[in-house]
Amino acid sequence: MPDTGPDFQDLEANYEQWSAAAAQVLAKSKRVDVADLRDTPEVLLSTITPDELVIKPLYTRRDELDEPGLPGTYPFVRGSDPARDVNMGWRVTERFGDPTGEPQDPAALNAAILDALNNGASGLWLAVGPDAIAPEQLTQVLDGVLLDLVPVTLDAGADGVAAADAVTALLPDTASVGTVSSFGLSPLTAAYSGRRTVDLDAAVKVAVTAGTGVRAIRVDGTDFALGGATDVQELALVTAAGVDYLRALTEAGLDVDKALAQLTFALSATDDQFGTMAKFRAIRRLWGRVADVTGAPDAGAAVTHGITALGMMSQRDPWVNMLRVTTATFGAGVGGADQITVLPFDAALAPSDRTTNPSFSRRMARNTQLLLLEESNVAKVIDPAGGAWFVESLTDDLAVSAWALFQEIEAKGGYRQALADGWIGEQIATALAARDKAVAHRATALTGINEFPNLAEKPLGTEGSADFADLPSAAPNLARIARPFERLRDRSDAYLAAHGRRPLAILLPLGSVAEHNGRTTFVANLLAAGGIETVNPGPLDGESVPAAVDAAGGPAVAVLCAANPRYETDGGAALAAARAAGVGTVLLAGPPKAWTDSADTPDGFLQIGIDAISTLTELLDTIEAKS
Repeated sequence: MPDTGPDFQDLEANYEQWSAAAAQVLAKSKRVDVADLRDTPEVLLSTITPDELVIKPLYTRRDELDEPGLPGTYPFVRGSDPARDVNMGWRVTERFGDPTGEPQDPAALNAAILDALNNGASGLWLAVGPDAIAPEQLTQVLDGVLLDLVPVTLDAGADGVAAADAVTALLPDTASVGTVSSFGLSPLTAAYSGRRTVDLDAAVKVAVTAGTGVRAIRVDGTDFALGGATDVQELALVTAAGVDYLRALTEAGLDVDKALAQLTFALSATDDQFGTMAKFRAIRRLWGRVADVTGAPDAGAAVTHGITALGMMSQRDPWVNMLRVTTATFGAGVGGADQITVLPFDAALAPSDRTTNPSFSRRMARNTQLLLLEESNVAKVIDPAGGAWFVESLTDDLAVSAWALFQEIEAKGGYRQALADGWIGEQIATALAARDKAVAHRATALTGINEFPNLAEKPLGTEGSADFADLPSAAPNLARIARPFERLRDRSDAYLAAHGRRPLAILLPLGSVAEHNGRTTFVANLLAAGGIETVNPGPLDGESVPAAVDAAGGPAVAVLCAANPRYETDGGAALAAARAAGVGTVLLAGPPKAWTDSADTPDGFLQIGIDAISTLTELLDTIEAKS
């Protein structure tokens, strides 16, 4: 697009018109003059991601980038396969064989697999190893599966070589691009997460002897995502690990193009739908660039497996996970993932805590993909997000930032050296701490967890009090986003079991409902996130506070809730009455500046942006100490 001429001038004029209108709205909302706004509307309305990327409020042709090429051609941003079947779309890859606490029944697994394939699944992901499918059981488990049509991915850990040998004997001599199976050997990324694996030499040996119908090595980004890595970190680390695999494979005698053909990539798909779209597009650009640098650009098509992120799944109110995985699947599908696995909505729960039949959970996970494919027709167009100014810009931002981080890893001696030095662990730990802080301050909202929790939910069993997932790839570095709040809910469950009721706080609303309703709702939602039940006796004044406290059973915590002017007139009397009634901790709903009475001061302030984890922990300590 030219940067001069009538079209560009009209575009600039339109943007300035939007900016002026947005400035008027912002000034009105802040009750200031437009001239007093501290920055431009674009800056004020922009969002900063955990990777410090800027998401602007509006994308126009001013943000247009060069066409990234056609699907299946370098740099592969728009897809890895130019002949992708739009009637099938991505592979609906269902996982089987995870430990259940009981010995695996190969016949039952085979029946479940065939049923899944008859009902929409088009790919398989098999857990192999102790308490999972034994390598010698694979022949029976895959009996009747047409492996020339259905690609198989293995997650075999330390049994990877034995499982690869077993599957090799079953595979057809040739396979199309869309039906290439994967042995899933991932020693480099598993070295970070700590899960069971084969060593690098064994994986390379399998790759060197593997046929054209299989890719032996899996560069698994979920190992990093489960530890708390950001999108840029995940992309950079899989690129760095992939390059180290290339070095090992070429040193073992493989040509670069054949070495590239032995790799597949796994990435986490989250409920950030645009971030997920851009991530799957960015990994293809990154890997295409690696292939280009190594002299084989035409062989740089990254084959990707999207997995709905276990880290975003909650144990509490697990039904909300259905919404999360739907959004994640949409993002990965639109982003061009070659296969997608949707984890069951109750995957974060211990088996003993699951209240639904496993067949129902599997069917819901499978149908999530089938509805997007067959009813929403998401895959009818290759790269449907291509050309969207926002998605193209975000793809570019992710790729550029990830490439810079990849270069930093290379400067430290490569992936293996950076991992051995502890640098990779430090980077992810820093990202996790920042994420946990955002969650604790509720800047990151988790429906059913730190927003709109359901205290009437049935308490979890004893196993629910620890992080649990029955996926080998989830152990032992799992860092679920919801876990800090779920620990508080675990304490609430224990209190309920010991005392017959949940930890309790009383609200002390002052003035009319219209005056206090916003703050009573805010406080009740906040306290419930920590498992603290609230009693709302309705509008009170200083004289009626003692009776309300007594009727509630004399709780250890009370919260004054009112509009700021009401605090000035009635707050002091209500605070004094609450203290006289024996309430040990009296908090105020609102900021410290809302309290003007100098005779006494509330013991704390509940407002937007506080560290909810710290505050709720202290309140639970206070309530438990009085019990």
